[in-house]
Amino acid sequence: MLNYLIRRLLQSVLVVAGATFIVFFVLYQTGDPTLLIASTQATTEDIANLRHSLGFDRPWYEQYGRFVVHAAHGDFGESLRFRQPVTRVVLEKLPATLELSIAAYALALAVAIPVGIISATRRNSLLDNVAMLVAMFGQSVPVFFLGIMLLWVFGGQLGWFPIVGRGDGFVDELHHLVLPAITLGTFSMARNARLVRSNLLEVLGQEFVRTARAKGLREYTVMIRHALKNAMIPLVTIMGLEFGVLLGGAVVTETVFAWPGVGQMVIRAIEQKDFPVVVGAVTMLSVIFVALNLLVDLTYGFLDPRIRYG
Repeated sequence: MLNYLIRRLLQSVLVVAGATFIVFFVLYQTGDPTLLIASTQATTEDIANLRHSLGFDRPWYEQYGRFVVHAAHGDFGESLRFRQPVTRVVLEKLPATLELSIAAYALALAVAIPVGIISATRRNSLLDNVAMLVAMFGQSVPVFFLGIMLLWVFGGQLGWFPIVGRGDGFVDELHHLVLPAITLGTFSMARNARLVRSNLLEVLGQEFVRTARAKGLREYTVMIRHALKNAMIPLVTIMGLEFGVLLGGAVVTETVFAWPGVGQMVIRAIEQKDFPVVVGAVTMLSVIFVALNLLVDLTYGFLDPRIRYG
């Protein structure tokens, strides 16, 4: 178990390092941001001095090396736009993104698991066909289009929900959260419902389920204690990756709903060539992503005792 943990931690470090390297290299190719930061009255000498003070006159690999050394100590540099530490800038926006992602995640699971169970236990019924048709629609519709339609219908025409922003106060924030959470969670909801249904149908046909029924166990017990637990293993894998996907997908949703999260901030930082903010935000999100995946891997042993960590 300890060897497995050490190996997975080392792999996680490589994943985060790889993500930051790619982002850093791509940003470097877009050009020097010094001209965007310098005053319009700045002379050529002033610009050269500013470039030197920011370190942009050095080779990209040297800049990346300095970033890695500082990041290892929790220092992601200073935002070129806000003139504040990147850590502070990102952490100010991170709660909004986590709030949106967690709400979408919870909504997706709360709907997908019951729908998948009902569809599997009532296979080929009208309810099953309608549920799978809706799930297929949920997987097909683009996030930005769904968001705009929800805004137009429930925000503009009916006036049931606020159109933009995060709100002020717990109740108002929940009210603002409804449409963005539905928009972000719809794809996951649809896919997970289909996944639960297919996994459950496969498990229900296996011998240990028939044996449990032959022993006279109640159908509820067979379903929850035997069938569903085994059917959840593939879903757990998807769920771990899902949160990272939701964090990334939040960029589009935050832009549509003007949600003040990390995604919207990163888009603006890219437009303004605020490199430290982009790389710092990607690094922090990558750490969250690999930590969740490690947690998911450790959960396998709980769901299926046959799984051993080598």
